[in-house]
Amino acid sequence: MNIFLTGSTGFLGGELLVNLSKQKDVDKIYCLIRALSEADAIHRIEHIFDLHDDEYDRNKIIPIIGNLFDDKLTESLKTNKNLNDIDVIIHSAANTSFSRIYDDLVVRANIGGLQKILEWAKDLSHLSTFLYVGTATICGKDIKNRLIFEDESPNLQANHLVKYTYTKMQGEILLRQYLKEDQILIARPSIIMGDSRPWIPRSPVILWALATINLMRLVPIHPHYPLDIISVDYASNAIVQLLLAKRNYNVYHISSGKDSATTPFKVTKTIEAYFPERPPFHFVNKSMISQMKNWAKDRLQPGSELYNYQEYLDYWTNSFKDNGKLRILLYAIESYFEFIELGHVFDNTRLLQDVKIPASIPAETYIVNSLDFLEKIDVFEGAIDP
Repeated sequence: MNIFLTGSTGFLGGELLVNLSKQKDVDKIYCLIRALSEADAIHRIEHIFDLHDDEYDRNKIIPIIGNLFDDKLTESLKTNKNLNDIDVIIHSAANTSFSRIYDDLVVRANIGGLQKILEWAKDLSHLSTFLYVGTATICGKDIKNRLIFEDESPNLQANHLVKYTYTKMQGEILLRQYLKEDQILIARPSIIMGDSRPWIPRSPVILWALATINLMRLVPIHPHYPLDIISVDYASNAIVQLLLAKRNYNVYHISSGKDSATTPFKVTKTIEAYFPERPPFHFVNKSMISQMKNWAKDRLQPGSELYNYQEYLDYWTNSFKDNGKLRILLYAIESYFEFIELGHVFDNTRLLQDVKIPASIPAETYIVNSLDFLEKIDVFEGAIDP
């Protein structure tokens, strides 16, 4: 099996690369790498393998220099004779930013970049599978507090909280315009956060949000709404096993499902004791966000409800030094709060039946493995590109 992989230096893509490199059925892995030279590309791949002392086989893993924003990407892939025998394409690359200031880049990467890959892929004579790594959250914001099934998406009538989920929905539609149905395999992970193994995760993605909540301690979300969270190693293993399995469908949720879903209360309760110098977590109604923003701008009106939480106001003042820093965090994390309030849980029956892997470990159980890393995350730097 010869695989072409995009996003191989990313959070999930890096795990996929290492995982695939260990599979006996995989002969070659061609990685699309944004780099200035082949030496630079090899260095980036080496970093992925060095992080956890995995073996890097240069004969098996071959860099292909290019990026999703290059107008000549399709042409360069078509003229590369080494890629003529590709059997499987795994498109893991994406811009996952929730920030509206990056909406144009998100569209260019997630729709424009995918289209360039598809223009090349449609003419590959040996292509058996195009595995598209999407997201379960393409279901939109109108569905709330219930179990969601694969066949409910993509729905063109769905309203989206952020441009990212919209582009991933459009990506699924694009696939069917270029490829045959039996070539398409869509994996939709839910929220990927941290690593269930006792080591440093490859990226602070999503953990940034937990680190921010851990710093704030007064949290404007419902504590008991369900959260569908999986670890990156579970996501990677499920996707690779799905690729190799005999499948009955071409769309699968890679998710915790109802049996392993967590809640904000469970996750915060797990980490609370590890940071005893901070006030206990306290959850308030999401309407309090506006008062928090006003406090951060020194405009909170006398008699406001937020003054009932003076312990937290004093803690913020001592922690941030500058009240405006809370405003930066609130601006960056507000979209995450909105996602949490949706109460989404994604049915994983298809995955568990066809791949026959165990259900994921609940996030409140494995998150302790990432606590040292959590404490080192610069939440203000992360807030620039959440």
